[in-house]
Amino acid sequence: MKLSIGELCVKHSVRHTNDLALQTKPDLMKLPIDLLQKCWFLTGPTAVGKSELSLNLAEQLHAEILSLDSMAIYRGMDIGTAKPSQEDQTRVPHHLIDLIDPWEEFTVADYLTSAHKCCLEIVDRGRTPLFVGGTGFYLRSLLRGIFPGPPADPAIRKQLEQRYDREGAEVLYQELQTVDSIASEKIHPNDKRRLVRALEVYQLTGRPFSSFHDEEPLPEEVRPQHVYWLSPPRDWLHERINKRVDLMIERGLPAEVRRLMELPRCLSKTARQAIGYKELFDALESNTGVEDAIELIKARSRQFARRQETWFRNLEECRAVERLPEESPEGLASRILKSP
Repeated sequence: MKLSIGELCVKHSVRHTNDLALQTKPDLMKLPIDLLQKCWFLTGPTAVGKSELSLNLAEQLHAEILSLDSMAIYRGMDIGTAKPSQEDQTRVPHHLIDLIDPWEEFTVADYLTSAHKCCLEIVDRGRTPLFVGGTGFYLRSLLRGIFPGPPADPAIRKQLEQRYDREGAEVLYQELQTVDSIASEKIHPNDKRRLVRALEVYQLTGRPFSSFHDEEPLPEEVRPQHVYWLSPPRDWLHERINKRVDLMIERGLPAEVRRLMELPRCLSKTARQAIGYKELFDALESNTGVEDAIELIKARSRQFARRQETWFRNLEECRAVERLPEESPEGLASRILKSP
């Protein structure tokens, strides 16, 4: 689906096939390079301490923070997504949070559109855009752009979702391995949304899903220079994750989930799958205790953190910054700012 996005840079990518025929890919949505070079990026696994560090960085860079979190876009999902407090938002302006209601859908193309508009406004104010968060796909899309691919087909998607529920994840995952081995290496069998989308695209186009997502990084001489990911000790991070989940429970995450259950409309599939929400939804709907759900949230958060680290490690634009447990946010910010 073609999208007109004002000043959003659009280009065509053309390649030769074996029979020398030319094929044109869908339009590549991408931030303009000159704007991208003005941006800073801070990412890392969940609970690594991005938020407090970002406030220190933003104050020294005269920056405004743009959320790089695919769940912080939903209104009413505050505690489980660790949204910045009102105090933090007063300290440093934040953007790209509370964009939609939790029953609405929001694509990565929507995110790029919103991010582009915010970046232009921030730069016009003479300030620096600082992206902060842990959604690797959002980060990769900002740095390299995206091919939106074909629009969803409700009938095909429904049929695949029904098969997923009836036949199991492994059956569909094996099909994906057969038609698109590259995508199968990046999609977990239990990631229903992405697995179904990958097979849907193949059925619609006859092309592997991965062929729509093979964007290359910009040449080194023009890519943004300030893309940092925090690399922490594993045991230290796991302890922080466990404490963070306990704090979310103390702050009222179960009550927040109950309020979401009482909304006039059901949550979107994406919103409902968010870690912390899915587990409590399941527990509350089945009238079981939340104790087991809390332990499950901790376990899945630790697993998610490992997947995040793999993503950032494999994204060549990212520069690893060792997260020293004893180092203060102020000290870490100073070290990053002094890095070559």
